[in-house]
Amino acid sequence: MCGEVCVVVETLRGKLTDITFTMLAAARRLADGLNTRVTALLVSSDHRNFVGELGAADKVTCVERPDLADFNPDACLDALANLLTGHQPRLVLFGHTAIGTDLACGLAQRLNWPLATSCRTFTAAGDEVRFSAPTCGGKLIASGTLPAPTCIATVMPGGYKPDEGRRAGSPTVEAVSAPGDVEQARTRFKQYREPPATDVDIAKETVLVSVGRGIQNRDNLAVAERLAAALGGVVCGSRPVVDQGWLPTARLVGKSGKQVKPKLYLAVGISGAPEHLEGVPEAELMIAINTDARAPIFDVAQFGASCNALELMPRLAEKLGK
Repeated sequence: MCGEVCVVVETLRGKLTDITFTMLAAARRLADGLNTRVTALLVSSDHRNFVGELGAADKVTCVERPDLADFNPDACLDALANLLTGHQPRLVLFGHTAIGTDLACGLAQRLNWPLATSCRTFTAAGDEVRFSAPTCGGKLIASGTLPAPTCIATVMPGGYKPDEGRRAGSPTVEAVSAPGDVEQARTRFKQYREPPATDVDIAKETVLVSVGRGIQNRDNLAVAERLAAALGGVVCGSRPVVDQGWLPTARLVGKSGKQVKPKLYLAVGISGAPEHLEGVPEAELMIAINTDARAPIFDVAQFGASCNALELMPRLAEKLGK
């Protein structure tokens, strides 16, 4: 593994996560620019469950054992460190998730490799690899060169579309044995607990009407609900609306809530704070309604209306109903 781009595959409950495909999209573009290959590193109980979906990689290196079906931080870290010791990949990518940051930080400390976190995009310029990463709640974009010869980076969603990483292909497969004994690790997997069920999962909805402080009071949620019903979507909201108890936490979009990826995101009375916008990097179409024509939301929305949303929403619902 010299000079290649490695992607540490993330799985949950027997399925590949979206961040894995985001990383593969980033790695594919970067490897093509550097004239090198993409290797997917998979720690699991059975690689046959996943290899068919990793066609964007040129090679899949699998560390497998039956007791690695579920995430074990110590066992996974030992496996990755053992696999990468003595090698010098140009870049090792992890998802900027609870699992990914846990492993990335541990591996950087174990192998004494530099680490860049929260990366959104990468570019290859000659032999250099540059990154960009949002900071200060998205108000600033940090950029720089990733140290050579090897660096670790965590990848946030938004810079690449997961579908770009879902490619057909036939990567070569290499299986290696897992080191040590999971039973001797400091941590052991006991059980997986699903979060409490909610009325709706906004992360899976294709149409969202998102409301902010601009709807003025709780009673006006009914207006947004009627518009959402006419569009075939559901209502969600920004932090001020949830903090006031107008919507449950499960409907919160943003840095401290959920990341969503709808086909249509209608932002109603939302100013566009960076913390909120971090939750909608993959919205295909964003339309904003706000009385303040200078609201930051208009800088990212494809379409917008500077008017009173409480007057416009009922008219839109009426027209859609016809």
